[in-house]
Amino acid sequence: MKIHIDIDCFFVSAARIIHPELEHKAVAIGGRSDTKIFGKESKGQSVNLQNAGSFVPIFYKSYEEKDDLEAFKDPDGRVRGILTTSSYEARAYGVKTAMNIKEALMLCPHLIIKAPNMTLYQKLSHELHEFLQTKIPLVEQASIDEFYGDLEGWVDDADVPAFIDNLRHEIKRQTQLPVSIGAAKTRYIAKLATTYAKPFGCKTITQHNFDAFINPIAVDKFAGIGRSMSTRLKSAQIHTLGELRARRGTLESWGPYAIELYKRVSGLSDGAIQTNQRRKSIGISRTFDPLYDRRELKRRVHVLARHLSFAIQKLEVIPTIFHLSLAYEMGKNSHKNLSLCEIFTEKKFDSLCLLLFNEADIYKRLHVIRLSINCSSFTRDSRKELSLLGFDAEQKMKSLSTQTQKMREKYGIDTLKWGSEM
Repeated sequence: MKIHIDIDCFFVSAARIIHPELEHKAVAIGGRSDTKIFGKESKGQSVNLQNAGSFVPIFYKSYEEKDDLEAFKDPDGRVRGILTTSSYEARAYGVKTAMNIKEALMLCPHLIIKAPNMTLYQKLSHELHEFLQTKIPLVEQASIDEFYGDLEGWVDDADVPAFIDNLRHEIKRQTQLPVSIGAAKTRYIAKLATTYAKPFGCKTITQHNFDAFINPIAVDKFAGIGRSMSTRLKSAQIHTLGELRARRGTLESWGPYAIELYKRVSGLSDGAIQTNQRRKSIGISRTFDPLYDRRELKRRVHVLARHLSFAIQKLEVIPTIFHLSLAYEMGKNSHKNLSLCEIFTEKKFDSLCLLLFNEADIYKRLHVIRLSINCSSFTRDSRKELSLLGFDAEQKMKSLSTQTQKMREKYGIDTLKWGSEM
């Protein structure tokens, strides 16, 4: 059987380890785009490439000056930001993930807001991963708070319920983190089972209780059914997973994606546990107050390019597809892609990002509210070959980038900056 392990309210649970007095109270962790990265005196930025997940950035402040609601107040006293997670006590008042902090406080005036502690989250996630590897032969980390395990040949199916029940209590004793665990023949059904095991529970789906469990569940509760597919299913009078399973012909007429979806819901398709997943892309983005000044926007491109270059060189990969996107006020968006198969150097990457910005900025009369840069199609994963044109000159620039990287790894990302950032 496959199992899915999910840490309950991870960020809140982590905060309760440091602050036990928060136990059984309505608590939420706030989140806010780190615009301090653009500050000319910026420092304290850290990078972690081991873990990933929603609201968990690659780059983050290694410390927070303030740990409570004050961290989300502007100089004028306005409270800004969204919630990254909340405790079950807070959810009882209607508080939800991604809700505006101000709105959450209106629903639950006694809600305790804590600032994120990314360093702690990374540490606890890594510790749990290492512990699971001592208990399960094959473990896959799906995100910072999610793990999959394969018990096939290790635990008999009849013994799985007792095994995962013992495991959740062992995890609590070892790491102080409450987890919920779902078990089933496939990873997709195991993940669904976890949802109905929360909080701090276990649920095993077997052949005997499969239909009774799956059929009543609403289609939008299944991972992989997004908003557009949910709308399409409901327009075809398919509202539950049972109705979806009964309409195989309809799903097959919609193409390969819908066919695979039918197989996953029916427990006919599974995915292997990937113990060593390799990153296929990497990016950085920031949302900020509406900004019109193009000179300042270009300076911010340089800042983001420097940080992303640091991560790319840390990964020791060579990206060949580069993407820059802009979000404007009034709901306008623009983006630009570029394919380049050459040795990666920080200087070249910086110039390339600026070029992409100039080409992507098509709404020059509008204010920009978000800037994103993404790199993908690493040479180790693609069949592209590097160009040999200007190879000797590129090697010299590569040497300079390598020395710069060593300095930053030793003294910090902000140790060396481009003059264009100042």
